Amino acid sequence: MTLRLATFNVENLFARAKALDTEDREKGLPALAAFETFNRIAAKPAYSDQDKADMIAALTTLRVLVETEQGLRLNPAQFDNAWALLRENRGDFLAAPANAPPRIVANGRGDWLGWVELTIEPVDETSTRMTAKVIQDLAPDLLCVVEAENRPALARFNDELLGGRFAHCMLVDGNDPRGIDVGLFCTDKVKVRWVRSNVDVPDPKRRGKRLFSRDCPIYQLRLPGGEDLFLLLNHLKSQSFSSGDPDPLRTRQAQEVRAIYDGLRAEGAGLVAVLGDLNKGPDGDRHPTLEALIGRDSPLVDAYGHAKFTQLWGDKDTEHERPGSFQSCSLKNRLDYILMSPELADRVVDGGVFRKGLWGNPGNKTRPKLWTVYDEITAGRHGASDHGAVWVDLDL
Repeated sequence: MTLRLATFNVENLFARAKALDTEDREKGLPALAAFETFNRIAAKPAYSDQDKADMIAALTTLRVLVETEQGLRLNPAQFDNAWALLRENRGDFLAAPANAPPRIVANGRGDWLGWVELTIEPVDETSTRMTAKVIQDLAPDLLCVVEAENRPALARFNDELLGGRFAHCMLVDGNDPRGIDVGLFCTDKVKVRWVRSNVDVPDPKRRGKRLFSRDCPIYQLRLPGGEDLFLLLNHLKSQSFSSGDPDPLRTRQAQEVRAIYDGLRAEGAGLVAVLGDLNKGPDGDRHPTLEALIGRDSPLVDAYGHAKFTQLWGDKDTEHERPGSFQSCSLKNRLDYILMSPELADRVVDGGVFRKGLWGNPGNKTRPKLWTVYDEITAGRHGASDHGAVWVDLDL
């Protein structure tokens, strides 16, 4: 029996943060950086004057506070046009009189209970339908879904737009407060035996912080022939430099994923796959960030280098290789991976990157020239995702 295994970053299914849902990806980065800054400082037990000034600045970037003719004031329309909302559940955090600039009255985390949350808006209806069309046409039996909001959203998507294609819909909430997690769809050909989360693994370099930006859950699946397949789902640290160079953290995450893989192998697991959005492309002949997973000494077999993984080229011009999976699909934009144990790699009979839902760079005014996209997609905002879906067929 042949089973299709795939990974697809769907960039949220029904709703996502406004700061993530912009045609110009750079436009939302200041808001994402301010969101991270505010919540990091707000967690401190005591606030200095500089802390309060930095939180006011972050709230201004998020448009919770706005400049008016009278000076800085609370945004009266923040539910409509702000990047985020300030929640004050208990205690006093912000004093915002109508005739004076707002000021932070809390002196530390113990004085108030609340947070800043990013404003959510519906995803373009066409793009949601195109996401479903990609999945229906790709027809995977096992699908790692990257950037899903939550399990109810996955279940709703499966029921309403996929016609109940999948018998199993699984998602464990991760560490990302924006609600972009990794989930798993499975058809009734397989059974989910158990799932193990690694959401609380500590970061050895950041005291009191968790290592994974989302999670690296392990799923043990029983295959039709009685064998077990282990899947490690991933969405590593983003490429944003808003909080500094992301490579060191992503490197530690990759090393921990490798350690989890090695642990499974030591326990006797034969068929294992590490898959998802690793947020990093190959760097020449070396992979300093993902060295533990795709470097020369890694025991994992990268699907892109497999002899049966043949569909790397666009269907319009096979002289121009498109070896990536994100936006322009150049080599540096190879972000989505399926990495396999040698035993699983031996079962691969086909594979490729499915790009019919991918417009390319969101700001492009014309259709991609190196691959075909669905007729319904006429602009970047209509695309199923900025990512293509990576897949392999396994003879199991």
